[in-house]
Amino acid sequence: MSSPQETSVKSIVVPFESGTVPAPLGRLGQREVVERWHAVDRSAYDPHLVAVPSDDGEGWVAAALVTARPHTDYLKIVDAIGDVPAAVEAVVAHARGRELAQVKWEGWTASPEVAAAAGFVPLSPPVTQSQDAAGPAGGYVRWLRGGVATEPPYYGQTTHFTCGAVTALVAQAHAGTLSRETLDRGAELTLWRDATNFPACEPVGLAVAVRRAWPSSPVTVHLDTDRPVLIDHHPEDEQEWRALLQRTSRADAGRIGVPIDPRHLTLNAIRDAVGRGEHVLLLVSLAGMQGFDVPHWVLCHGAVPGTVVIEDPWANTDTGDTWVDAHLLPVADASLDTMSTLSPLSPDRFHGAVVIGRPSPGGAATDSLGARAAKSGSPRSSSAA
Repeated sequence: MSSPQETSVKSIVVPFESGTVPAPLGRLGQREVVERWHAVDRSAYDPHLVAVPSDDGEGWVAAALVTARPHTDYLKIVDAIGDVPAAVEAVVAHARGRELAQVKWEGWTASPEVAAAAGFVPLSPPVTQSQDAAGPAGGYVRWLRGGVATEPPYYGQTTHFTCGAVTALVAQAHAGTLSRETLDRGAELTLWRDATNFPACEPVGLAVAVRRAWPSSPVTVHLDTDRPVLIDHHPEDEQEWRALLQRTSRADAGRIGVPIDPRHLTLNAIRDAVGRGEHVLLLVSLAGMQGFDVPHWVLCHGAVPGTVVIEDPWANTDTGDTWVDAHLLPVADASLDTMSTLSPLSPDRFHGAVVIGRPSPGGAATDSLGARAAKSGSPRSSSAA
């Protein structure tokens, strides 16, 4: 997108410390905004203030609270106060100086008119937010390096274990195979029930469930191990029956024509796939972005130079992370490659992905999952495997 011409802006960057309000910030007013900044522990997301000093250097005329998930390629403005356009201009310059791909802006206090004047476009409101989330109703984005052609709907998983199902559903909604109206909790739980290895969705079982739900969509699994996955943390007796289910999923894949490629899906291959209009469900660890080594499914759907754009169906609301972070989330190639290397309790590492190709024209079963979800009567919810 085109953006207004930027002028040089003098700014200072200072760490944001919970429970502490610098005197120049306090003099800007908007106490309720600053109190909200301190309401959660944001320390895991490099919180800092980007401030514009007054001409006399004695105070600030504007300030913004800025955060970002670790190992990602963006900055997020939580709020800007004082001379808001000046604060936002300073943040954009700060992001450019760090050669980042994107700046986001949570819509707590930002108006659409002010955001548009600063070169931001609105994000589509979330269909639902992840379980127990409390993010803003709206948000904005400004790309500094490339951008994405079309925006998927954002759907936050409504349980702690349905990330695989949600990524598949969002992929199909983005492809036009599933209508936004049928993207709801009924569809989420229906697909999870077909794909689960109790409670996680492993790659082969997820791919089989997707193929069964949408026969017109070609599906390929990339899994560089023959052993059962995502079961190491279970007691040995529970690993055995989950392993049996995974062997059954492999047999089902052979019967219905889902190929299993034993090679690691590289970042170049992911870029090629999304460039062709395909969608990649990628299994990652949350250790880098969230600080705990839990396997989790994300959706790769776009790319800009040096960075892949993903949808993450989960946000850690207790730390100030919201759907605005998780939606259209740019992750640099090297960081995403590290995240996609899973290290189970055993010494073997592995990589897992499911590639959903573009549906064939006139596919007969386009709405099969939505119809099944509606028939099941599963409730809708407004709210990681």
